[in-house]
Amino acid sequence: MRIVFMGTPDLAATVLAGLYEAGYELPLVVTQPDKPSGRGRKSSFSPVKAYAVEKELPLIQPDSVKDLEVRARVKEAVPDVIVVAAYGRLLPLNLLEAAPLGCLNVHASLLPAYRGAAPIQWALLKGESETGVTIMQMDEGLDTGPILLQERLTIPAHMDGGGLYRALSDLGAALLLQTLPLWAEGKLTPGRQPVEGVSYAERITRTQEMINWHGSAAAIRNQVRAFSPSPGASATLGDTEMKVLGAEVYSEEDRQQAEKDGEGSDEAVPGQIRTILRKKGPVVATGEGSLLLTRVQPAGKKPMDAWSWLNGSRLAIGERFRA
Repeated sequence: MRIVFMGTPDLAATVLAGLYEAGYELPLVVTQPDKPSGRGRKSSFSPVKAYAVEKELPLIQPDSVKDLEVRARVKEAVPDVIVVAAYGRLLPLNLLEAAPLGCLNVHASLLPAYRGAAPIQWALLKGESETGVTIMQMDEGLDTGPILLQERLTIPAHMDGGGLYRALSDLGAALLLQTLPLWAEGKLTPGRQPVEGVSYAERITRTQEMINWHGSAAAIRNQVRAFSPSPGASATLGDTEMKVLGAEVYSEEDRQQAEKDGEGSDEAVPGQIRTILRKKGPVVATGEGSLLLTRVQPAGKKPMDAWSWLNGSRLAIGERFRA
């Protein structure tokens, strides 16, 4: 089977690697143009480009998939099917119809939930205990096409965004390999997505990364999980912005320990450090409950456990994060 592959981030590179290792022909790979990143704003490859270059696969990086040259290159590749995984652009009809078996999309949610650009982060932001992967036949809408196969995944309470991303990447690659032969042999019947349960996972903005300490401890913990290890949930202490990479809701057991230590305040306002747990970290008051910070990344430094950070920063009870 000849496959034109379209994708950009790590998840897509995992799916591409699965196809390559399974022996599928890959006459063309399409990914986003190189983008500047890092402090020096140097141009960087997408993970899909890096993999394609390593394996010497034919590659194009169009500015727009609506360009007729893209359609011509896809046609020259003579694909049986086009596979899309987190490419980052809606495809025009001339590409959706460019292969006999159509376009299949690997989407990291249980559609119709979390259509859009950031389904993994939003599943964690909303505190979901389950998500999964959908293989769908693409149409002109935003993740609205008929479903071929789905597989569920339980989200462990300790799992952060990085862990969930890796788990769904592996699951997506495996489910696609299960889908392709069945689809080619006509053994799958596309099913229309349910009308109920539709939700959208809009692209994450800088504002959504900022911690609002007036929210609940549970909601802020979900935010920390969703953005860990990258880009990290942002908090400001004094004039310095930092990242919170690990946090837990302050438990009754922790409260009793703090009382034994004779430290802390029940009158703390949102964002204020109400106590410090030895060998653990600071407990910060929120709009509902309190949050124990366990892992942080101070500005200009590497990630570290919160206790090590406290020992170096000499942070005191009563100091306050910008709320």
